[in-house]
Amino acid sequence: MKKLYYPAIFHPEAEGYSVSVPDLDGCFSQGETVGEAVEMIKDAVGLYLDGLEKLPAPSRPEDIKAAAPDFMMMIEYDELAYKRAHDTASVKKTLTVPSWLNEAAEAAHINFSGVLQEGLKKRLHLEDR
Repeated sequence: MKKLYYPAIFHPEAEGYSVSVPDLDGCFSQGETVGEAVEMIKDAVGLYLDGLEKLPAPSRPEDIKAAAPDFMMMIEYDELAYKRAHDTASVKKTLTVPSWLNEAAEAAHINFSGVLQEGLKKRLHLEDR
């Protein structure tokens, strides 16, 4: 899963800020405060990029010029964090374990789905992210 940083242009309005991401055609948002505008554009970037097979390469920050009073900030897109927050659908999997192990696990009231999720996170080094 990728982490990318896209430059965003913030434009002060009479009330709040409008924001655009030059690398993502049509990706806009707004907020009453800079903090709110940052959160809103992060969500807009996630919505824009989610499901794309190939993510557009972000521009280098030094290549983006904002005319005053506009200003530029880098917006992080963390693909894994976005999916964790927004893709909460469960997928049913069929698995096979030896009968003796199944009996022992059921007797210990083990949650098979929980153990599988923990094991996958550990194997994929995702438990700390």
